[in-house]
Amino acid sequence: MRRVLIAVLALACAANAVAQGGYPNAPVKLVVGFPPGGANDILARLIGAKLQDAWGQPVVTENKPGANAIIATDFVAKSAPDGHTLLIGASGAMTFNPGLYQKLPYDPVRDFAPVTMLGSFPLVLAVHPSVPAQSVQELIAHARAAGGKLNYAAGSTPFQLVAELFKSQAGVAIAHIPYKGSAAAVTSVIANDTQLTFVDVPPVVGQIRGGKVRGLAVTSRARAATLPELPTMIEAGIPDFDVVLWAGLFAPAGTPRAVVERIHQSAVKAMQLPEVRERMLALGITPVGNTPEELAAIVKADLEKWTRVAKQAGVKAD
Repeated sequence: MRRVLIAVLALACAANAVAQGGYPNAPVKLVVGFPPGGANDILARLIGAKLQDAWGQPVVTENKPGANAIIATDFVAKSAPDGHTLLIGASGAMTFNPGLYQKLPYDPVRDFAPVTMLGSFPLVLAVHPSVPAQSVQELIAHARAAGGKLNYAAGSTPFQLVAELFKSQAGVAIAHIPYKGSAAAVTSVIANDTQLTFVDVPPVVGQIRGGKVRGLAVTSRARAATLPELPTMIEAGIPDFDVVLWAGLFAPAGTPRAVVERIHQSAVKAMQLPEVRERMLALGITPVGNTPEELAAIVKADLEKWTRVAKQAGVKAD
């Protein structure tokens, strides 16, 4: 028993030493499952720069887009659990995909060690300026009159599921056109290849300000500080339409607790910097910085919620 106790204490001391002195001892990758330009990519680069300053090691954002972030998420799940490969885990990959795909190569609960939620954000319903709708209700009327001829762009499965929920509640037929990321979805609406999209705030706010697309509403229960002129979907007449997505920081399962705590402390400290908070808020992202346990609870709750919603809406990604 004494030898076992000594061994356990030795392992604990070693893990603590790694966290306090040895970690990180090599470049750190922040893996993003989407192309540059979306909220997850922006967060990775913003937080990564501050982690690099704090750690004295390169922190590199690595974009691995494709398959609704499955490629990137699975890559990190199977990476060495040493804290040098981390995931900017979108709520879509962690809590939407399991309800949309019959089979996934990763388990969002079993395969990851939650670190902290970086930020949360609503989606924006935006349309091409040629669409004769100044409000959500006018869009619904136009979609009904168009008889299924309108298309919507979705840069990932969460955006698709939100759009399908809108279609279901509004009683309209609008065709889904998939795109690889938010920026591409917004570009398609600007070009009028698609007529509308539900998209995160960062890639669309400038286009709304420039008049290239028209914002109609945000999906959160409260109005977005970045676009206060836009009503919520609830205000626009869609009852109980409350959707807020998030991005969190995750390590592979099995990463030593001391390393997770080191990453958590550094990430939360970075998010408390005024320049980081101001940048996030300007992009419509609310800084969070909660504990690993709090993020784990949110993952489990959202996983249950969105699996149920996907089933009820009859949406499958396979």
